Amino acid sequence: MRIELATEPGDPRRPNEDFASVALPASGRGGALVLLDGVTPPPAGGDGCVHGVPWFTARLGTALLELSVTRRELTLRQCLAEAVTRTADAHRGTCDLAHPRTPQATVVAARWDDEGVEHLVLSDSVLLIEDPAGEVTAVLDDRIDRLCVLGPVTDDLRNAEGGFFTAAADPDIVARAVTGITARADVRALAALSDGATRWVEVFREGDWADCFGILRKEGPQGLIDRVRLAERADPEGVAFRRGKRHDDAAVLYAEP
Repeated sequence: MRIELATEPGDPRRPNEDFASVALPASGRGGALVLLDGVTPPPAGGDGCVHGVPWFTARLGTALLELSVTRRELTLRQCLAEAVTRTADAHRGTCDLAHPRTPQATVVAARWDDEGVEHLVLSDSVLLIEDPAGEVTAVLDDRIDRLCVLGPVTDDLRNAEGGFFTAAADPDIVARAVTGITARADVRALAALSDGATRWVEVFREGDWADCFGILRKEGPQGLIDRVRLAERADPEGVAFRRGKRHDDAAVLYAEP
């Protein structure tokens, strides 16, 4: 088994809002991975929370990982719904969870056993699945991409019908997640990437998902993040490659279960 993880803040002066972790049960059979990308609130207006986004992603990610491993009878959707509820309960008495920008995050989760690999993707982080022949499938929640074709994606489209969805304080939102199960024999490796890392494919167009997976296999997660940072520095003002932030938090998990 090979498991590698790397994460790096977009700005060293600010806390990293991404979360990534892996759990391997003591039984030695199966495992789970979780990656979250926290949504940065606007400078003005905040998010109604006294704790902040890094606190939220750490709480939600830890709860989801624990549930994914210990509650095998629950689907990943059910695990995420329970994790959202636990996290909301942890700050319901101190924070405004009805605030439209209450802390929230994109989610990627996968867990495996001898029979299959279950996955969940919510919003614009990505899960890559490589089969034994080397073919790579990208599991995407492409709602934001589809909305971008129609015009600017604004906050009133967040967690709204006809818009896009992120994990926040409402457990019902997780019903919108993209889920599925792949036979264990059809999976050679997995990779989870926050959108700060998917820039290599989606923004800078340096290669496709198969090329991205090849980098992860040869250079590891840090190698991919280093390539993203190199591309960002080559276009610091976003003239050639438009993007919301010059540098973004990046997290990558690679697993050969």
